[in-house]
Amino acid sequence: MSQVGETGTLFVISAPSGAGKTSLVAEMLHADQKLGVSVSHTTRPMREGEKDGINYHFVNRDQFEAMIARGDFLEHADVFGNYYGTSQVWVRQMLAQGSDVILEIDWQGAGQVRRLVPECVSIFIVPPSSEVLRDRLVGRGTDASEVVELRLQEAREECRHVAEFDYLVVNDEFHHALGDLLAIVRSQRLKIVAQQERHGHLLSTLSELPERKA
Repeated sequence: MSQVGETGTLFVISAPSGAGKTSLVAEMLHADQKLGVSVSHTTRPMREGEKDGINYHFVNRDQFEAMIARGDFLEHADVFGNYYGTSQVWVRQMLAQGSDVILEIDWQGAGQVRRLVPECVSIFIVPPSSEVLRDRLVGRGTDASEVVELRLQEAREECRHVAEFDYLVVNDEFHHALGDLLAIVRSQRLKIVAQQERHGHLLSTLSELPERKA
């Protein structure tokens, strides 16, 4: 449980389609119970098997635009005619409670978040090669060949923005990449500012230990 005054860390994770981001984040949540993931709002129709509040918060376009006007989003974008956005209120509430939060968003959304939450930790995930990325996209069996080519073009554009992120993880071997991601999370928790918040009473007590008499 979080100590009083402890603040969580916002982890922003981006990757081109096919890099394995969604699977890695799902396993991070399974491996580390202190991590939570933000559920985005969207105006796109709910798909079979999806649940409101679990996969997305499904709203209509008028509701979404009203939320934009109120400044409710940390970031938002119009993607192929549908809005997607991250609730600023929910994220800040979770961080204030000491919870660590993951945002799965594209590089443009990551830039928006960095401007509003400059202390966030940003991570970019890439596949080991363009050939592997192509194989993964084709292997899905869900996209036509022209869509695969479009996603590869998008991946090239996204990878040009790697230097804007704090960390780079190469998803060559899944469990190695997972270990790298969890190591980043643990390293942030061990930073002195976080540890001072978490163990302030201990540090105060240790600093007041009486000196040993000669």
